[in-house]
Amino acid sequence: MKVVIVGAGSVGSSIARELLSHKHEILLIDLKPEVIGRSGLRGAHWLVGDACELSTLQDAKLEDADVVVSATGDDKVNLVVSLLAKTEFGVGRTVGRVNNPKNDWMFNDSWGVDVAVNTPQLMTALVEEAVEIGDLVRLLTLQTGVSSLVEFTVPHDSHVIGVTVGDIDWPEDSTLVAILRDQAPITPSRDDVLDGGDELFFVTTIAAEDGLRALLSPEQQQDREADLLEGQEDGRPARQQEQQAPEDDGFDG
Repeated sequence: MKVVIVGAGSVGSSIARELLSHKHEILLIDLKPEVIGRSGLRGAHWLVGDACELSTLQDAKLEDADVVVSATGDDKVNLVVSLLAKTEFGVGRTVGRVNNPKNDWMFNDSWGVDVAVNTPQLMTALVEEAVEIGDLVRLLTLQTGVSSLVEFTVPHDSHVIGVTVGDIDWPEDSTLVAILRDQAPITPSRDDVLDGGDELFFVTTIAAEDGLRALLSPEQQQDREADLLEGQEDGRPARQQEQQAPEDDGFDG
């Protein structure tokens, strides 16, 4: 696979080093010729120039690239390079580095960005995933902002404990793709019973996140408890709130 990386700073060089170790063809573009000597990237090809100029991208033969990675420290440059790569050269896959989280909303297909890598947002998500219990945490945004990978750690007092995966009415456009239990991944099936401490991973549309959050939220537990309490006040055992009483069939005993 041929990958063109714009920006040979610490981020771009690290990406190139990993891709070179996987035997990919790498071309790095940077304005500063001195980065070539200090990079230590054996096997990489280099082009010194301004990647925002069409002539530089033409010299790089960008039309032959499978992926273009815009990894500079300037969001404006990363957006322009992604847009040129997509519209002028028809590159199949573009990856744009987001330096300022406030600019994240621009890194989408309107600017030619297929995948936006927001490092501050990603680090925040990983911190939240490690400490948040009982709340939905977005880990990654997929397909240019259409879908996401989210995680939910089941609290030990959650209303979903003891319920099978197949008995839960999951929101449309949300799919449970994995359960992490005791540090071991499980491929979920309809018969799997959820337990406290389970880490649930979903692929969902951004629009469906709120519905998924509402389904798993503590408010759902409170509503269920309120229904059970109402049944007790009516003189019925709480258990009967969860099961509809059978109709009278006309027989005694």
